[in-house]
Amino acid sequence: MGPAQPPVTLEAVAARSGVSRSTVSRVVNGAQAVSPAAREAVERAIAELSYVPNQAARSLVRRQTKAIALVVPEDTSRFFGDPFFATVVSGVHRRLSQSDYVLNIFIATDDDGDKTTAYLRGGNVDGAIVISHHARDRFVDRIADALPVVFGGRPNRMRGTVGDYFVDIDNAEGARMATQYLIERGARRIATITGPQDMPAGLDRLTGFQEALRAADLPDTLIEIGDFSEHSGELAMERLLQRGGIDGLFVASDLMARGALRTLTSAGIMVPEDLPLVGFDDSSVATEVSPALTTVRQPSGLQGELIAQRLLEILAGESPEVETIVPAELIIRESA
Repeated sequence: MGPAQPPVTLEAVAARSGVSRSTVSRVVNGAQAVSPAAREAVERAIAELSYVPNQAARSLVRRQTKAIALVVPEDTSRFFGDPFFATVVSGVHRRLSQSDYVLNIFIATDDDGDKTTAYLRGGNVDGAIVISHHARDRFVDRIADALPVVFGGRPNRMRGTVGDYFVDIDNAEGARMATQYLIERGARRIATITGPQDMPAGLDRLTGFQEALRAADLPDTLIEIGDFSEHSGELAMERLLQRGGIDGLFVASDLMARGALRTLTSAGIMVPEDLPLVGFDDSSVATEVSPALTTVRQPSGLQGELIAQRLLEILAGESPEVETIVPAELIIRESA
């Protein structure tokens, strides 16, 4: 008799069927929020591979706790320092307060994500919401493999995004609108301070910026990368000033824009007289700074409500839209 064969895993079924592990998990656990085509592909792969579900895990998934986890893969300084998080959490709470579910918040990075993952996979919550995740946060994949999950923002998963539910703003279109506005004001050497390139929001806002400039046959290489924090905006602005010749600026978050404004003020550069500036978020920061920011509105409170609504629909056995995209809106104020 030869050695015992290792059990077939969810990963193997996902690879054979061409869908995400979270979709396979939903099929195995009897969830209804799966397209007929995906369900057929998974069931075919299960038969071909002779996959046997873990009955203990299935029983945990089916046990209702009436609790939902909100997972934020950021450090505490970022969570408490960025008004985006307060607004989106308020939206989530507002929607859940109308249901039977309670909200538990988990702040975790990949360094300590194992503890959070073990707790959430242990049957302590019915589903999870994940916001502000990076490519390095691989523990998020393990959560989404075991629980119904809705992402705030386009998913950034290592093994693909087929079947992952998310609610996002049209980041690329918002960046295009901001950049086009600067072009219409006569700017020709427009720079950007963009967000982290391991996050879909950072990638999409850079893409929109570059697309608008290429369409106008203008240079699209005046780029510095920040991390959505105020301090990173200061440092990125210092680097842009060293490059010189800038006559317009798009900053991919209001917090970074506040940092950029501080650097510009120290350098004696007036906004908008010397340099028109457009931010992104329309957070409370936009009206706290002087001049008040022209910015792209990200309706974070509405996003939070929609994220919670999608998860409630999944937990109720419904089949909501996989992708929910909120339109961007340019808000004109004093900075451009």
